[in-house]
Amino acid sequence: MRQMKESSEQHLVIKTHLQNSMNPVQKTPKTAQNGKGPPSHEPQNAKPHSQTSPSSKNRGRRRGRGGRKSDQSDVFMRPSSRPCTVADKPVLAHQAGPLVTDIPHGCVENGGNMCEMEMGFPSSSKSLTFAPRPGYGQLGTKCIVKANHFFTELPEKDLNQYDVTITPEVSSRTVNRAIMNELVKLYKESDLGMRLPAYDGRKSLYTAGELPFAWKEFKIKLVDEEDGINGPKREREYKVVIKFVARANLHHLGQFLAGKRADAPQEALQILDIVLRELSTRRYCPVGRSFFSPDIRAPQRLGEGLESWCGFYQSIRPTQMGLSLNIDMSSAAFIEALPVIEFVGQLLGKDVLSRPLSDSDRVKIKKALRGVKVEVTHRGNVRRKYRVSGLTSQPTRELVFPVDDNSTMKSVVEYFQEMYGFTIQHAHLPCLQVGNQKKANYLPMEACKIVEGQRYTKRLNERQITALLKVTCQRPRDQENDILQTVQHNAYDQDPYAKEFGIKISEKLASVEARILPAPWLKYHETGKEKDCLPQVGQWNMMNKKMINGMTVSRWACINFSRSVQENVARGFCNELAQMCQVSGMEFNPEPVIPIYMARPDQVEKALKHVYHASMNKLKGKELELLLAILPDNNGSLYGDLKRICETDLGLISQCCLTKHVFKISKQYLANVSLKINVKMGGRNTVLLDAISCRIPLVSDIPTIIFGADVTHPENGEDSSPSIAAVVASQDWPEVTKYAGLVCAQAHRQELIQDLYKTWHDPVRGTVSGGMIRDLLVSFRKATGQKPLRIIFYRDGVSEGQFYQVLLYELDAIRKACASLEPNYQPPVTFIVVQKRHHTRLFANNHRDRNSTDRSGNILPGTVVDSKICHPTEFDFYLCSHAGIQGTSRPAHYHVLWDENNFTADGIQSLTNNLCYTYARCTRSVSVVPPAYYAHLAAFRARFYMEPEMQENGSNGGGGGGHAAKATRASGETGVRPLPALKENVKRVMFYC
Repeated sequence: MRQMKESSEQHLVIKTHLQNSMNPVQKTPKTAQNGKGPPSHEPQNAKPHSQTSPSSKNRGRRRGRGGRKSDQSDVFMRPSSRPCTVADKPVLAHQAGPLVTDIPHGCVENGGNMCEMEMGFPSSSKSLTFAPRPGYGQLGTKCIVKANHFFTELPEKDLNQYDVTITPEVSSRTVNRAIMNELVKLYKESDLGMRLPAYDGRKSLYTAGELPFAWKEFKIKLVDEEDGINGPKREREYKVVIKFVARANLHHLGQFLAGKRADAPQEALQILDIVLRELSTRRYCPVGRSFFSPDIRAPQRLGEGLESWCGFYQSIRPTQMGLSLNIDMSSAAFIEALPVIEFVGQLLGKDVLSRPLSDSDRVKIKKALRGVKVEVTHRGNVRRKYRVSGLTSQPTRELVFPVDDNSTMKSVVEYFQEMYGFTIQHAHLPCLQVGNQKKANYLPMEACKIVEGQRYTKRLNERQITALLKVTCQRPRDQENDILQTVQHNAYDQDPYAKEFGIKISEKLASVEARILPAPWLKYHETGKEKDCLPQVGQWNMMNKKMINGMTVSRWACINFSRSVQENVARGFCNELAQMCQVSGMEFNPEPVIPIYMARPDQVEKALKHVYHASMNKLKGKELELLLAILPDNNGSLYGDLKRICETDLGLISQCCLTKHVFKISKQYLANVSLKINVKMGGRNTVLLDAISCRIPLVSDIPTIIFGADVTHPENGEDSSPSIAAVVASQDWPEVTKYAGLVCAQAHRQELIQDLYKTWHDPVRGTVSGGMIRDLLVSFRKATGQKPLRIIFYRDGVSEGQFYQVLLYELDAIRKACASLEPNYQPPVTFIVVQKRHHTRLFANNHRDRNSTDRSGNILPGTVVDSKICHPTEFDFYLCSHAGIQGTSRPAHYHVLWDENNFTADGIQSLTNNLCYTYARCTRSVSVVPPAYYAHLAAFRARFYMEPEMQENGSNGGGGGGHAAKATRASGETGVRPLPALKENVKRVMFYC
């Protein structure tokens, strides 16, 4: 064990000596700009070794699907016929240092003889600096766009932080705020020396300038609004201690914004953020970084007792233009402030006053109301509030409770009549239970109303999602106007807190220089009328074109799960689809192996196995290549079950089609389906013309593999189901359009991808290496006959707060995976985070100028911004690579965290933009670079692979049968039930498309 541990910790350092002894290198590599980053592996102008650039006679062989097959994956690095150049240059020990030496290793026993290496976090993330910006991009047509960033002037005052301790301790921020408000009201002019502090609702208080004391204790009395069932309201007394902690350094922030320091002073930024949120927190309903109110725009009904509220997002950001306030519009679902009986009627979609409730009705009501605050309406002006804890199983007329210690019983109906003169009309309905379970308190539904301003956090149904999207979908011009109105309405110049702290905010959107990158030429097959094509405004079509590598489908079958589709209709549809595949450049046998099979949706496994075996019997040992499935439009779990059985059990590639498309056959739909079928069969639809003529910088010169990675987490409320990680990697070079994908389950809400690289002990083979990166490197070698000499890694879905952790952990895993294949194999890595969940929006400078917008009024595809609103020193850019369809386009934000390939700004921006035109499922450029998009699709697909009982666990919120998940968690840290393995023939193709 110790040996294994040591060898894995030292592989990068040992390797250096190996390389130095093997390859004397003439030039000492130059270090990166800030002196802390990795040395550059390849001078920008250096020509690659003559044998590295693909010669024309070699290229055909490499591009073929075969390549040199390797029997054992462990001999991945058999000496290639072509010498390696770049990767064999030494990676200096100090460069690899922070990534390896800081990382402690632990080992967790994982059942019997298997031992998995767990990579921990480094003791200090500060030893690593992100890639500095290598300059600005120059390519493309220059233009001006507007961004929803508002310039913020830095205050010149000292910012002070104080620690707040409230006893007895309070968990609610709202109550904490009420206590501090009272304190400021009483003592501002005396003990607080006229200061107006900003408070974060928890432990910290901030002031501009010092308070007259370093430590002080206050006593504050607060009337408790929501206490007790009867009797007068109670007053509670709190002890508040305020203690000086530190002065925030604004000089550091100024230097950071000027680009003179690399580390952002988070404390100062946080204080300014809290100051600017203080007033809105009082005015509106805060949720995360957003504020909502029914007054901003009239709420819209979403159905089943919910409504959408409009709001705005606000966050302070360090940018090249200085501090900026990022403001964006947002919408969220709230519970409508209805009388409870009306809410229940809407929820169930029926009149509840005349008929008794069924058991399933009762369960639905209980789920919807548990945890919701209600106020009573039967006591005139007294509007006491309670939180619902449950629902009675008996109707109100049968409920009795003890009124004194002698167990004298009284009915709820009598009690309300005698105590409040309130006659209960609907005694057939159950009562709400409020307060704690020990002392049951009953409130009749008709005496309660839902308290306004409660965010709905559970899952919305399809109809509600559609209604919410309708509300949020705004044309760019309208969204821009709403943002400007919000800023004016917030009147930051009148905000007492902004004034106190000396913060000034512009009311104008930032004008930013942008460039529109050209679309790349796409290559199609020589036999089509159009051999190549230049997309116009982010789109093109398949007319007169044939796929560059059309596959052959000679053995296929079809299952029809839809009752409403007759056999002749299904046959007609399959014929049309087969014809479209042929027109698009595939060879497609018009006849299925067996006649179309009709099946019931609830017998999916039986039907699939029947068709599979019947086909295999007829084919006498040959494989069934494709299964077409016609599904009902609303098919519940059918789609997921079908994919799980096909891909993890039978090893079948499948294509599902909904009933509505079978009845209304459109050429566009069939063309899109044929694109999907071709890549699922291992074909390629189109490639970049530049890739074929080897003109892509830092991709065409030496064999390059492009990875995409993503982790999807279960929905809110699912507290036990695992997160799912997916990694895809290009399997062709120099074209980079074909991606193989792997998926794995990992601990709930774990963002770091656990299975990138792992080792375990095998009693026969000793220490064995594996993991997704290693497997994909091996399959690249098998597919191309080359070993990758450069790695580009697009990582989706990482928030800024996790950049360091994810980079340290995952870059280390990539390096270990490479070193496990060959002792001195360390290809240079570029690691880029892709973000779509940000709030920067870009608008055309002039909405009337038709030449600067697409048809939806959005900025043109290819618009890139890397100045002014971007990071002061790091290597990031915004790219809107797609044409908008409806609503306001959201550009993708790319942040290059690590770059050993020395990309120029133009290099990575144009590569990323060009890749967006290679997405296999449609003839449009997409909004996120395809490897990241494919990883997202693969992770989403793998959700369906979880065993059915696991899925129920998650979705019932751990209520009924949570055994499987609990058992797996109890079996140790790695206790996540692994996903069933993909079949080998599925892994190799783009099954997730």
